Amino acid sequence: MDNIISTSQVRDITRLERSGTHSHIKGLGLNEKLEPRSNSQGMVGQLRARKAAGVILKMIQKGKIAGRAILMAGAPGTGKTAIAMAMAQELGDDVPFTSISASEVFSLEMSKTESLTQAFRKSIGVRIKEETDIIEGEVVEVQIDRSVTGVGSKTGKLTLKTTDMETIYDLGQKMIESLNKEKVVAGDVIQIDKSTGRITKLGRSFLRARDFDATGSEVKFVQCPDGELQTRKELVHTVSIHEIDVINSRQQGFLALFSGDTGEIKPEIREQINQKVAEWREEGKATIVPGVLFIDEIHMLDMECFSFLNRALEDNLAPVVIMASNRGIAKIRGTNYKSPHGMPLDLLDRLSIISTEPYSEDEMHEILKIRCIEEEAELTSDAIDILTKIATETSLRYAINLITTSYLVAQKRKSLKVDVADIKRVYSLFLDEKRSVQYVKEFQTEFLYNVADDTSSKMAID
Repeated sequence: MDNIISTSQVRDITRLERSGTHSHIKGLGLNEKLEPRSNSQGMVGQLRARKAAGVILKMIQKGKIAGRAILMAGAPGTGKTAIAMAMAQELGDDVPFTSISASEVFSLEMSKTESLTQAFRKSIGVRIKEETDIIEGEVVEVQIDRSVTGVGSKTGKLTLKTTDMETIYDLGQKMIESLNKEKVVAGDVIQIDKSTGRITKLGRSFLRARDFDATGSEVKFVQCPDGELQTRKELVHTVSIHEIDVINSRQQGFLALFSGDTGEIKPEIREQINQKVAEWREEGKATIVPGVLFIDEIHMLDMECFSFLNRALEDNLAPVVIMASNRGIAKIRGTNYKSPHGMPLDLLDRLSIISTEPYSEDEMHEILKIRCIEEEAELTSDAIDILTKIATETSLRYAINLITTSYLVAQKRKSLKVDVADIKRVYSLFLDEKRSVQYVKEFQTEFLYNVADDTSSKMAID
């Protein structure tokens, strides 16, 4: 008989960690009095802009403002998007925050005004309150009876207790499956929603803390509930108005949220939903949570979009709109008119403008140190100094891009730290904007479809 040998391949799966451009930002870095710290929560410099953003943030959190618009204006690489991302971190998950680029409006398969309307309604939350019956207690015993033949539905009993009472519940097939799925055992403190049958494991009872010699760090110990087993609790759900729009406008309902096939939504449906939300507010069942819509590169919008924004900001259901632009005096898209930041003057009149300033050399040094920690690249002090010098002569973005590449060069020579030689190596490999322009000017006749200026063409004729 031939021996059958089966081999199993074991793969080491490591968690892939990616660092984004603003992944190091955890907040605005303000104290209780809204005074900005020089270096805190990943934010460095821009003290005036951060303080102004902090004032706006507090007003949003208290629900004091809605339908207001803020413009973040400054040169490229001065932290406009970083401040907006910091505000999103400070607001948390309960307040809707939508971030789009103005160019997205023209690339979606719907009208410009529809895409802006959807972005507005994504940024308005509805906090819905509902009361439900909850059974909460510590599991004393779980008994599951199986058929001898193995055919037929399972039955069982669940014994729950609080500090005041103990009750036995009969279990059906669905509840047994839910208990098995949550891996509920004696000593666990669980919560059962009577309306849906959903089981939530809250933790393990302190009375059972000595059941095992060792427990994992993820095990959470909680007190055994007191009072009645069955109580009535108020649950709060926060959804965006856009999600309600999609659920009510598509045959597949909430599945359209996952597929992304929302399409254009009829105004009649939105009016009905607005009326329903207004009724919930009057009855005390729901409250409106004005969120934040961040539109980057706002100068990419055209006159039609700007006119729509003017009207949309006057609506009762309007979020706080934060815009960002790095343009000076520029043409409004689709017209020959020039205006500050490439925006119409009547819209600029509505905005609270926050300006950002170029970073100093010391601030660039601190930002580069933070990015080195975020990208898990260790640099020597001399390497960080030379990188700071490169940032001042070229741009901060270019210097940040050199961190990981220089670290890869250092690894190539079996070094754990990036040195000055590694920085110089990648600096020679990758051109910055100024050197790239110089290269193009030097070899412009070698490029295809080159449009030479008048002086070069005269020189060629001579």
